Amino acid sequence: MKNLLILAFVLLFSGVLKAQEQQVVVPYTLADRDRAILTEAKLNTLEAKLIALNDKMEVRFESQQRQLDDLKTLFYWGFGILISLFLFMLGYMIWDRRTAMQPALEQSSRAEANSRNLIITLREYSKKHADLAEILRTHGIL
Repeated sequence: MKNLLILAFVLLFSGVLKAQEQQVVVPYTLADRDRAILTEAKLNTLEAKLIALNDKMEVRFESQQRQLDDLKTLFYWGFGILISLFLFMLGYMIWDRRTAMQPALEQSSRAEANSRNLIITLREYSKKHADLAEILRTHGIL
């Protein structure tokens, strides 16, 4: 009985091992080979399209880069001209103010000279007239 049980166990166990030992073989047919060839051809065409698209994008990028460079140059020139005009206007305003103030400064210097002459004259005249000397002293001129 014991032998029978061992024999049954060995036969059962060897059947399980034999089942695990077998490999499943998938047959590779001509249809599979044709499908692989078609897939490879499609991949090649997709790769060619991507290369063409990349080249097209590079050309477009280069043209946009050129346009940006042209626009940047235009801005530099525009800002340069504006700054030059502002500096010119500032110089013109300074020159105009000096030119406009020149007659007023000359007139004020003449008026100052006239005031000095008048004070000198009044001091000389106050030496002979005491009442004028008193008035000049009260105002701090003498």
